[in-house]
Amino acid sequence: MADGGKIKRMQPKWNPPEADNVPKLKLYNSLTRQKEPFVPLRGKQVLWYSCGPTVYDASHMGHARSYISFDILRRVLSDYFGYDVVYCMNITDIDDKIIKRARQNYFYEEYVKKQPNAETVLQDVYKCLESLKTKLTTETDVDKKAMYERLHVKVMNAIEKMVQAKSIGEVKVIETACQELQTEAKDILSDWLDGLHGSQVTDNSIFFSLPRHFEELYHEDMQALNILPADVLTRVTEYMPEVIHYVQKIIDNGFAYESNGSVYFDTIRFSQSEGHYYAKLVPEAFGDSKALQEGEGDLSLSEDRLSEKRSQNDFALWKKSKPGEPAWDSVWGKGRPGWHIECSVMASEVLGGSLDIHTGGFDLKFPHHDNELAQAEAYFGNDHWVRYFLHSGHLTIDGCKMSKSLKNFISIKDALKKHSSRQLRFMFLLHSWKDTLDYSSDTMEIVTTYEKTFNEFFLTVKDILRNTPSSGVESFSKWNPEELELNRKFVERQEGVHKCLCDSVDTKSTMAELRDLVSLSNTYISTMRSKKQTQAQTQTQAHNRQLLTNIAIYITRILKIFGAIETADSFGFPVGQTSDNINLEDTVLPYLSAFADFRDKVRTVARQQKVKDILDMCDEVRDDILPNLGVRLEDHEGQQTVIKLVDKETLLKERQEKMWMEEQKQQEREQKRLEKEQEREAKEAQMRIPPKELFIHQTDKYSTFDDKGIPTHDVKGEELAKSARKKLVKQHELQHKKHNEYLKGLEAKNKAQ
Repeated sequence: MADGGKIKRMQPKWNPPEADNVPKLKLYNSLTRQKEPFVPLRGKQVLWYSCGPTVYDASHMGHARSYISFDILRRVLSDYFGYDVVYCMNITDIDDKIIKRARQNYFYEEYVKKQPNAETVLQDVYKCLESLKTKLTTETDVDKKAMYERLHVKVMNAIEKMVQAKSIGEVKVIETACQELQTEAKDILSDWLDGLHGSQVTDNSIFFSLPRHFEELYHEDMQALNILPADVLTRVTEYMPEVIHYVQKIIDNGFAYESNGSVYFDTIRFSQSEGHYYAKLVPEAFGDSKALQEGEGDLSLSEDRLSEKRSQNDFALWKKSKPGEPAWDSVWGKGRPGWHIECSVMASEVLGGSLDIHTGGFDLKFPHHDNELAQAEAYFGNDHWVRYFLHSGHLTIDGCKMSKSLKNFISIKDALKKHSSRQLRFMFLLHSWKDTLDYSSDTMEIVTTYEKTFNEFFLTVKDILRNTPSSGVESFSKWNPEELELNRKFVERQEGVHKCLCDSVDTKSTMAELRDLVSLSNTYISTMRSKKQTQAQTQTQAHNRQLLTNIAIYITRILKIFGAIETADSFGFPVGQTSDNINLEDTVLPYLSAFADFRDKVRTVARQQKVKDILDMCDEVRDDILPNLGVRLEDHEGQQTVIKLVDKETLLKERQEKMWMEEQKQQEREQKRLEKEQEREAKEAQMRIPPKELFIHQTDKYSTFDDKGIPTHDVKGEELAKSARKKLVKQHELQHKKHNEYLKGLEAKNKAQ
């Protein structure tokens, strides 16, 4: 007891809140084929390796499927969940495909330089066709067979033109046909030439200039797609000492063997060793000789190479170089790395003995990634080189498989000519990263609808903010039931977004949550506008500035995390950023606002004085002039004009669509008018028929008529039934009435004249 008899009061016990069912991040792991809680080995640090491109051709949309999908995943883990990601990616700048393509290009260019005459080209193409015909008859893969068939048709058409040109005999016509034949037959000509002379190549520079060229194009494409550069970029040709050391250690550990200058991984020995398991990702593919041979490469499928292996399931770690192939010195002789060893070596060298995440395309699961795992675990002596394996789904074009090797692809550059980088990213965001995605006009139509929904919302909110006080007393208003309800739904959608992103980064559902939030906000804006009109409220009372700002900023934040918005603006898509980084909106909108206010006053006076020409000119400015400047004005009865800055192409497209719709409506109106006219003419023609002539010409139905022209007997001469006769009498009476009306009208018309 304290002095004076007072009891010392103490703070009551504080009970911390309990969080119920807080979602935690799970990722779909190909190693288990289910979603697993994501637990990095080193706290917030995430070691991530991603398979990069084999640079022997232009990057296509199939590649973009992986690159954009993993860029989104990387951004979400870094910028939403707050992980410190170390992202390493490789460039495969030497392998069978690169060697073969480099030689083919070299021989084809040399062939064209020699300017062979038309007959030589024709005979050479005929020789090439024999090999193509063999492939057509022996190929069992449906997609490859279809590719060969397309190629055969293309070459045969060019041959036919060549033969026709020769029959005409004109030199220029023959030269043109010869050049076209060389172009159309490039694939089979270059393959044939490589078969003849490939082993004679001694200039190794051709094997390095080709990948260097396409790697440069790859980086340009990635920048155009707003894909973050890797923290560490590795090239195979820069890691030869590390590759050789890595292979030697696998030999020392008893899981590889040298054979005739090549080194192979011993899959049986590995599988039978305690703590190891071969083909973790796709165990059912173990022994798939076709997949294994594709993984070895076209230049490694000769009988002598296959006979060097202890088992058909073994794969090359180091390949003895044949004549016409690049080579590096090693303890086993001159050679080059196998495809699978490259990633194991470079990922291990940069990230160590256990990775948190490894990513790549779905088609790399077996044998490439399974072989990577086996090599690394044989090297480190562990069974957990990769903790989470994430594979992006396939991409199809209008339902058809896309593949560089099948000559069936759309390059990233070509795709960017039709759609913006943001639209392509939206396409991937609207699909699960691990599922097949179809790139089609229908898909892109959905994308443009989503993009427009977000953009229109941002523009609407910006217009509201421009017309409400931004500071001081009047910038704050009471939250009425409408604001409380919208905020409640806002919180729900935020929770929904978090739940979706925790669910293996489900961007498709996330985008749906954001779209719903926009829809709810638009409903609120519309409701408050209506209330303002009916209750004559002030603009400050019409919309809650801060609530709409918070929603717009939140949606922008998520889209920025997804990489769909690049600028640092508080919210919305960027508009006309200049080279001096001057914000176009901030610069021009004060002038546009002044113009819009002036136009509103002019329209008000024109309405009062009923000056239609001025109103028409105000509409012309809105509909024809400003869209060409990237400005949209939206007139709302009894309210200030809404100003939106939209790119010129979008506005012109909207204008064309509006004109087309007006044209369609006009055509529909004209069609209805014609139909009514035809109906009136038909009705009048019917009225002109005298009652006695109504049935008289229907001799295919009736044979006898009474004195009024009403049928009494059918075509067979049998008397009509009373009920049938009764119906005909009624029709006759009705026609009598109509005909009399027609005669009266005609008489009145004549009198009037």
